[in-house]
Amino acid sequence: MRRCLDNIRHLGIKELFSLRYDPVMLFLIAYMFSFSVMEEAQNATTAVVNAAVAIVDEDRSQLSRRIGDALMRPQFQPARSITIEEIDTGMETARYAFVIDIPPNFQADLMAGRPTMIQLNVDATAMALAGTGAGYIQHIIAHELNAFFNHGQGTEAVRVVTRAKFNPNLEAIGFQGAMALTNNITMMAILLTGAALIREREHGTIEHLLVMPLRPIEIMLAKVWANGLVVVVAAALSLYLVIQGALAVAIIGSIPLYLFVTVIYLFSVTSLGIYLATLARSMPQFGLLAMIVFVMMLLLSGAHTPLESMPEGLRTVMQLVPSTHFVSMAQAVLFRDAGLDVIWPSLLATAVIGALFFVAALLRFRKTVTLTQL
Repeated sequence: MRRCLDNIRHLGIKELFSLRYDPVMLFLIAYMFSFSVMEEAQNATTAVVNAAVAIVDEDRSQLSRRIGDALMRPQFQPARSITIEEIDTGMETARYAFVIDIPPNFQADLMAGRPTMIQLNVDATAMALAGTGAGYIQHIIAHELNAFFNHGQGTEAVRVVTRAKFNPNLEAIGFQGAMALTNNITMMAILLTGAALIREREHGTIEHLLVMPLRPIEIMLAKVWANGLVVVVAAALSLYLVIQGALAVAIIGSIPLYLFVTVIYLFSVTSLGIYLATLARSMPQFGLLAMIVFVMMLLLSGAHTPLESMPEGLRTVMQLVPSTHFVSMAQAVLFRDAGLDVIWPSLLATAVIGALFFVAALLRFRKTVTLTQL
């Protein structure tokens, strides 16, 4: 047993030295856990920011001017006044994301109790912006109507008060940064372990290992712990230096618990990376396989698309993918300050799936080693 542990330790150190002399992979690690996280957190937002809006004011009343003045930055650009003939051209050329058409006698009809309506034209090719922005504009119009007719006296019969938990300012930067880090952990764990095996095969060093008194499980465990250690250290530095430091995001949850969850999760994805590497014959083939798997895990794990909006059959299938549980645990720990008493079912599921992935990768790796020896 002690000899086995020594072999795993020395082989892992060998993996770290091999990575040390791979400048491209080192640059990729540094980029994915620093600039990539910052760029996605700051710029890849689905919130309404600086949206172009125009108003066709056919009423020219005090109320219509109040509605136009209420559309302010940072959600909207200053509303531009256009004619009704310019609506189609402005929408077709994507000059405006929203066009509000206020009909003639709008204020007079409302004051007289006659029914009237406002037309809101939305460019729905930008779906996230269209849905959220239309909701904002409806809320702004309703607020201005209430303030105008009640003269700020607060005489409305019902007042809806919305309280946002865990992100009271509704800022996307913290959520986007943490999810970018979570997704990059998945990608780098797959790439590092798979590339390490492909690199040894291409350089011929795998044959050197096979003539030594080493077992396949020792070689696999060495790659898992060495590359997993690199990812955990990079993730910890990214959390402290990039997300909390450069982005100034307040993490209310336990970072040590998040890193512990990451360690359990890495056992799954590093095994998956080795399995994909045994299927590929070259680095380009491995890159294509890894891309397909990563995109599926990225889009369907709940980081960007809520699981509740997916078909029931797909949700059931995604419960067998470790990234689904990892994303759920990351959100619970970092944003809602959840503890082990809350996340233990997902943590147990991740460990079980990781064990299955490891066994499958080990069987495939043994088969590959046997064919290489022959």
